[in-house]
Amino acid sequence: MIPEFKVTVFKGDGIGPEIMEPTLDILQHLQNVSNKYSLLFSTADAGAAYYLETGQSLPAESVELARSSDAILLSAMGLPDVRYTDGTEISPQIELRKIFNLYAGVRPVTVRDGKNCPLIRPNRETIDFVLIRESTEGLFYTQGKGEVSKNEARETLLITRDISEKLFDFAFSLAAQRKATGSGKGTVTCVDKANVFRAFAFFREIFYERSKNFPDINAEHAYVDATALWMVQQPWDFDVLVTENMFGDILSDLGAGIMGGLGLAPSADIGDEHAVFQPCHGSAPDIAGKGIANPFAMILSAAMMLEWLGHRHKQAQMLLDSVLLKDAVNAALIDGHCVTGDIGGSATTAEAAEAVITYLASQ
Repeated sequence: MIPEFKVTVFKGDGIGPEIMEPTLDILQHLQNVSNKYSLLFSTADAGAAYYLETGQSLPAESVELARSSDAILLSAMGLPDVRYTDGTEISPQIELRKIFNLYAGVRPVTVRDGKNCPLIRPNRETIDFVLIRESTEGLFYTQGKGEVSKNEARETLLITRDISEKLFDFAFSLAAQRKATGSGKGTVTCVDKANVFRAFAFFREIFYERSKNFPDINAEHAYVDATALWMVQQPWDFDVLVTENMFGDILSDLGAGIMGGLGLAPSADIGDEHAVFQPCHGSAPDIAGKGIANPFAMILSAAMMLEWLGHRHKQAQMLLDSVLLKDAVNAALIDGHCVTGDIGGSATTAEAAEAVITYLASQ
């Protein structure tokens, strides 16, 4: 019997539905060709538009549907002009991270030979590293609950041993996996500001404690400001970076810039039992409905979902399809004729997605 996996789909706001639709078509194509697994998609309500209609941004039934699924695929969410009463944006994706304790925010940064990159790369150096952002605490801990008075405002940064241990174990395990497949050097770098903040000295101390359980992986540390510099000057030297929530939020956008823009930046938020896969970019309401949104980050996020499900459930075909899907996007980028306006082309969303399907069909 073909194994079945339930996937909860949040179609998102703005361009969200426009990039989700071709992504689901591509996933359907992959499973039809192999006939070795089945993805069962169920749509859940959430987001800024839904909040305008109902006064809820993430209803309980959507949470329960996500809880019962094997994976969660989430498109661009939120609208700049739709806010909670306290002035903060509608962010169901952040709520899901906290509800399901999705502590490991995975942000891959990949630029291979033949692919455009804003940086000058000596000898066309391959850039292939992963930034892991703790996604449930740090400076986001009091999101929406900060103290604000007439004369001052306060937010609380929280770093706990429990979450940090899980985060570092995840980072070292990923580095070991990348080393085993030849895609990584076997190094994890803790990115912090331990020279100024006691909380980050605590963070780094736990990092080196957990590193002892992974003797085959190198453990290093770097200050966040220096890391930002090195991500521009020598990003090909990195393997796995692990950091606090806010630092990771900022550095992940820098990583997207290295690749050419947010339209190429996929992500995953992973916990012990659940995982959400979504593009790093926003909902871009200014181009919604025009059919020109870049679907590649959404498609690459779906590839990350296949990879995670493949490892978790020992499904070799899912792992193969994940690689194939990443290669298909890379082929479209190298070809250059079917890329959208944000990365220098003139293709529509449908044309960009069709380029991916065409590559898949040729394999």
